[in-house]
Amino acid sequence: MATIALDATYSVDPQLTGIGVYSRRLIETLLTLETPHRFLISYRLSRLGRRQYFLRPGSIPGARARFSVRVYQEPLTFWLPWQAQLFHSLAQRPPAFHFRREIVTVFDIFPITGENYSTADFRQKFSALLLQAVGRATRVITSSHATESLLISHARVPPEKIRVIPLGVDPPAVILSPSERLRERARILGGEGEMMLSVGVIQIRKNTLNMLKALKTLPAKYRLVLSGGNGYGSEAIHEFIRTESLGDRVKLLGYIDDGQLARLYQAASVFLFPSLEEGFGIPVLEAMANGVPVVTSNVSSMPEVGGEAALYVDPRDPADIAQKVVQAVEDSALRAGLVQKGLARASEFTWRRTAQATLAVYDEIL
Repeated sequence: MATIALDATYSVDPQLTGIGVYSRRLIETLLTLETPHRFLISYRLSRLGRRQYFLRPGSIPGARARFSVRVYQEPLTFWLPWQAQLFHSLAQRPPAFHFRREIVTVFDIFPITGENYSTADFRQKFSALLLQAVGRATRVITSSHATESLLISHARVPPEKIRVIPLGVDPPAVILSPSERLRERARILGGEGEMMLSVGVIQIRKNTLNMLKALKTLPAKYRLVLSGGNGYGSEAIHEFIRTESLGDRVKLLGYIDDGQLARLYQAASVFLFPSLEEGFGIPVLEAMANGVPVVTSNVSSMPEVGGEAALYVDPRDPADIAQKVVQAVEDSALRAGLVQKGLARASEFTWRRTAQATLAVYDEIL
């Protein structure tokens, strides 16, 4: 039996990113497993204003593991390393204190591998934190073999130190009928049409610009719906929408919370995710779980996630993107096959499997 501390800081952010979803669902699921270990769910002091969202005993249905909550801040809570035998950083950065054993989860290393995906200052800061974290860690967890290869080649992480644990996806809380999907689509678009949906930050790395270039070549009935905030390079993307007069064919929804996301997915004709570099790509599985055909990139981690249940494109070729979108929407036999394969594929990725594999890593090094 040991005491294990986990960094839950990002699980209470008002707009959850992939790291936030992973943190919340991993911790919640770990606490439902049968284990002799005790957990310290740790939040940085900066999140104290959102303490009403902190996990507490009794707040997790089916919880079996013992846990308590900690708030930490260097150097104020200097005693935390003496309370835990292991610290798991869930946000690919080193903990504020040195623990006897440390694990870090790394989702992607795009600031190291791509000069065009972020500012120079961000790349410098991120790279330093990442290299420090993986250097200190006893084990490095990552969600794809694609990221594993990058960690070995770009961050010099020894292969024997890495454990690949895929992420999970939750089944949708609501399932719309075919007619309800069409009505929801018409509501979002403001009329009839085919809805290309992309979920994620509007930025260079997500390849939003090539989605727009593909849209420009498609018939007017095709519309692009973007759900996500603005990221690096978004100014040029919005300028392209203006200069190419695509404003009436592009709908910008901003951040959509979990309660509305399932309806949004199910309203789509096709889910489009031609990202240039991705550590895992949870939206691909979310779309599949919601019964939507997926068109995604043939690079990075996307083929690992999508398997045989997606159509793959060269993300730098707008013509290829447009062609595959039309196939997914208008070839009824292909579309039906993608939907069924996608539902089966998504069912393989559960948070319970993620939590069990993570717990096995804890046991391995304790």
